[in-house]
Amino acid sequence: MPKRSKKRMRTSGVSTSVGGQRPPSWFQRDWLWGLLLILFVILTYTPVWQSGFIWDDDTILTANPCIVGPLGLKEIWTTRAADICPLVLTTFWVEHALWGLGPLPYHLVNVLMHGACAVVLWRALKGLRVPGAWLSAALWALHPVAVESVAWITEMKNTESGLFFLLSVLFFVRWLRAKELEGRARSGWNYALSMLFAALAIASKSSTVILPAVLCLCAWWVEGRWYWRNLMRVFPALLMSIAASSLSIWTQGLLLAAVPDPQLVRTWTERLATAGDAVWFYLGKLLWPSPLVTIYPHWEMAAGQRVSYFSLLAVIIVLAIFWLNRAPWSRPLFFAFAYFLAALLPVLGLIDNYVFHYSLVFDHFQYLASIGPLTLAGAGLAQVSDSIIPRKRWLQSSLCIGLLLILGMVSWRRTLVYESQETLWTDTLAENPHCCVGHNDLGLVCLKNEQIDEAVNHFQKAVEINPNYVEAHSNLGLALFKKGQVPEAVAQYQKALEINPNSFVGHANLANAFFKEGQLDEAVAEYQKAAGIDPSYFATHYDLGLAFIRKGQLDEAITQFQETLRLKPDFSPAKANLAQVQALMRQQPAH
Repeated sequence: MPKRSKKRMRTSGVSTSVGGQRPPSWFQRDWLWGLLLILFVILTYTPVWQSGFIWDDDTILTANPCIVGPLGLKEIWTTRAADICPLVLTTFWVEHALWGLGPLPYHLVNVLMHGACAVVLWRALKGLRVPGAWLSAALWALHPVAVESVAWITEMKNTESGLFFLLSVLFFVRWLRAKELEGRARSGWNYALSMLFAALAIASKSSTVILPAVLCLCAWWVEGRWYWRNLMRVFPALLMSIAASSLSIWTQGLLLAAVPDPQLVRTWTERLATAGDAVWFYLGKLLWPSPLVTIYPHWEMAAGQRVSYFSLLAVIIVLAIFWLNRAPWSRPLFFAFAYFLAALLPVLGLIDNYVFHYSLVFDHFQYLASIGPLTLAGAGLAQVSDSIIPRKRWLQSSLCIGLLLILGMVSWRRTLVYESQETLWTDTLAENPHCCVGHNDLGLVCLKNEQIDEAVNHFQKAVEINPNYVEAHSNLGLALFKKGQVPEAVAQYQKALEINPNSFVGHANLANAFFKEGQLDEAVAEYQKAAGIDPSYFATHYDLGLAFIRKGQLDEAITQFQETLRLKPDFSPAKANLAQVQALMRQQPAH
């Protein structure tokens, strides 16, 4: 084989000869391998064509007033609504303006972003001169742990931030390489683009604040040793990371203060022990991705026992061995493991996050972190195959294709779980029967399908598992209300408000129960509390207007219907009731 072909195989990780013959020139084109990566991703995620919205897609997208109105871009960037992902919310805002609320376009955009991430990862690994770069990118793109990020619309936070994250790495590596190949004067654009994409990544999801550490690792890898000047090279990204981290900690603190959870009250020793366990948990899921669960069971930490810290101690020992050992084999191991730890750092549980209410580990937490171990695996497979079967490229290609097919089929099957709320929570409860969120959300599915008794059973299980679960108490009340058991429903609403006095749903549902019972003063008071918590929800103002009509306070009813139409101009019931009340007002004699 000509040396040029052999070198290309080693740097890209794909076979470039068949049967010992030189392949056609088009077969060696980079664009072809990039298209193959995207094609493999599209084929793996074909089930999303039939998938809908799930879990918190309503909070993030379909019922988000910043996306569907009456709020908009200004609130996305200037209020707490920005949370940890203002740029992703902006993308959703643009998508909603283009094609409304049909789920398919959102799924397709997410899949294509994941495919683009795979291509950029391949190019970045080539820039780092990692053997088997294409195979590594394909392993990452098709691995089942990525399914949660790609098949769940809300987790476009991962694919969009991941794309900008990897572009920042790509251009930073090009800047480093340009310095050695072209000189400093011609490398400025690559550096500027790297910092620009770093800003876009951090604005897409705050967990990418680890990017400066990753860029420093890349500089260490390219230059062969550590230089303190690397800190100055990443200083702009470091400033952005500090600002984004502070904002994220503040917003998460506000959420946690609003909904306190005893399970999140942990000492620092417990946090450290949990972090060590999480590292090996995520590595285990990469090695053997079964079972994968949307919400894993909560861990019980025994912080007083020394064995609890063995996992963390093992992490420290392994990292130290890789760093202190100067043998050539240890360098890539250190790079991959250090990157893995750095990328996981924001989600290891050292700092509280609202999502830890549900579980301390999630598959989508390691979307970017999994690049490290899977790249190491791809590089290892490429080099081992070169050593064992160096002259049988067709066999190398067959083995690679077989491995990718297995991963692709497992991911395709996993994607089916995210088809609907029912499939998602049925699968979750099969693996984690004590998942209170699964019971609550499956109860909502039953409620929507008018399966009231089944809904009541699920909600009751949810509150048995977690007696402080506000949403489950409120939903149980709603199901009992639909069964005509109004006093029992009121008791559940009051329990929800006892746990969280600022629960909008609790106040709104309690108001509906009082309204049905004819307790109009109590209903008005609860509607007003709900409107005070969330003044942008049009239905609360409409219901309050109906209550004022029943009380004979027509002026107040008109005000509420007008506010309803300001928030939702096309809401015809408000238009009809406003017209009727105004007609009644005109018929009344003047005083």
